Amino acid sequence: MSGEQFLSTSERTFVVNALREGIRVDGRGAYEFRGLSIELGGGGFGSAEVLLGKTRVLANVSAEVVRPTANSAEGFVLFNTSFSPMASPAFEAGRLTEEEVLVSRMLEKAVRRSRAIDTEGLCIVAGEKVWSIRVDIHVLDHEGNILDCACIAAISALLHFRRPDVTVEGDQVTIHPMDERNPIPLSIHHIPICISFGFFDKGERVVVDPTHLEEQVQDGDFIVVVNTHRELCTMSKAGGAGLDVARIVQCTEVAAAKAAEVTELIRGALTKSNEIKK
Repeated sequence: MSGEQFLSTSERTFVVNALREGIRVDGRGAYEFRGLSIELGGGGFGSAEVLLGKTRVLANVSAEVVRPTANSAEGFVLFNTSFSPMASPAFEAGRLTEEEVLVSRMLEKAVRRSRAIDTEGLCIVAGEKVWSIRVDIHVLDHEGNILDCACIAAISALLHFRRPDVTVEGDQVTIHPMDERNPIPLSIHHIPICISFGFFDKGERVVVDPTHLEEQVQDGDFIVVVNTHRELCTMSKAGGAGLDVARIVQCTEVAAAKAAEVTELIRGALTKSNEIKK
């Protein structure tokens, strides 16, 4: 994602020259993620706060019973993004930014269109009542690569979420309080993970998980969404430096390895959250 602050020529030159020497400004390797921490359950079921370096995103999942589209037996999965002005001076309340549009669209592609969630399992009464699952994404601190952080937060919150149990008897639908019956987890087929790459020197240099400074200098970006089964969910390359086939294959291989690492961290956070509840 492009930056909104103006950098001096010296700053840009420093970042690129460092990469030419195989060094990143923050000391990481080209394919090294920043520190990643995932906290679940701070706001109850379906709450995830993710810290990627200094980028912080909070995701909250909620559910309500709604009427489906005509003759449909599928529920809904919706994403709503909120970029707080406290996260960055570039974000203004009530103004949609380029970053916000990108995050919403990519989460839609990564989670809903990849069929990560069983939307048919969200049906209560075909053509009458279905669950609508809403994921609210709040960007609290922006220090680069909001998309990857938001994707991790969203899928972690969805995995942690529990909806109320439902009983259907004829035309009567009863939604049971969570203290009366154990809530039900969502049926999730796979865990899609977004991995973002930044390109420099007309595509000759590539890094994973670019910082905000690197985003302002990069010639372009490339986003790969992959799961732990090494299945490619989607890719995005909008403008910027061109990429050859060999570079694309290299990035997808790196993305698959990184997605596996992130998935293990998510599962570890879920295990820890479940142990705390016991």
